[in-house]
Amino acid sequence: MSYAPAVLDDRRPSATARLPRDLEGRPLDGVVRALFGGSWNVARARIERGKIRVDGATVTDPRFVPRPGAEIRLDESAPRPRRDDDLPDDAVVHLDAHLVVVDKPAGISTVPYEPGEKGTLDECVRRWLSRRARAEGRPIHGRPALGVVHRLDRDTTGLLVFTRTWLAKQDLARQFRRHTVRRRYLALARGDVAPQAIRTHIVADRGDGRRGSVEAAARGRPLRPDQGQLAVTHVQPLERLPGATLVACRLETGRTHQIRIHLAEAGHPLLGERVYAPDGPDLDAPRVMLHAAELGFVHPAAGEPVAWRRDPPPDFLEMLERLRRLRR
Repeated sequence: MSYAPAVLDDRRPSATARLPRDLEGRPLDGVVRALFGGSWNVARARIERGKIRVDGATVTDPRFVPRPGAEIRLDESAPRPRRDDDLPDDAVVHLDAHLVVVDKPAGISTVPYEPGEKGTLDECVRRWLSRRARAEGRPIHGRPALGVVHRLDRDTTGLLVFTRTWLAKQDLARQFRRHTVRRRYLALARGDVAPQAIRTHIVADRGDGRRGSVEAAARGRPLRPDQGQLAVTHVQPLERLPGATLVACRLETGRTHQIRIHLAEAGHPLLGERVYAPDGPDLDAPRVMLHAAELGFVHPAAGEPVAWRRDPPPDFLEMLERLRRLRR
């Protein structure tokens, strides 16, 4: 179906539309192009510059898939989001010659997932290190070295460590393989979550095109545990809320989307979940409500235990307070 794109000018720099049925399942860049006109480059630029809101939340990922019937708003006057390379100083939690620990914001990938992808966290940290070196009058020889030993999802916030030397990377990678790194997450999950240890084997495609557990594979596609990677999540409820629970999740392993998959398969998808929720997205939250609150390991050079803790960001705390107000 063809659309008559909304007419925008200086007097009317915004437009709103409901997602039509024939655009359901399409990535946001295609939706924006169909609804508001322009080339593919224009559509992607509008998204990446923070001009598009989906159900009231700014979305900067052109690959994001809106829910059926979503409200799509274009606002050309919306301010551009903070530059990805402007990593604030308070986002760097710890820095030494071997490590840099960062409090990752939402909406940014840890590393590039496609050739040429820009604005990823590793690049932001490299630029921050370069700016710091220049400010201190130290010489800069090429890009600062930075090693990746674990990742957080694009919309997950919280603590993440990069290494600055080859030896530090080898040592920390070994600690992650041995499951001795302490990682504790806070999450808001639907329903009344009970204390539990979830142990499954995760595969890239459980039979319905999504990552998931062998134990929860789609009908008609029998899978064996040895076809997946062992994933273990310990879940502890912290606070009962109307329709949701604040939980702490401790990881033994670190598979892609592990907490999101495990809680969704247990019947408690995270608030804001748009991929693994069995009955569609949760519109009360602007993103997946998941925060890496604690990180600890043995320092690869000093040989002593080190640990950090960071509170969730404002959007998480605001969602938590909204739920608390519902029970008053």
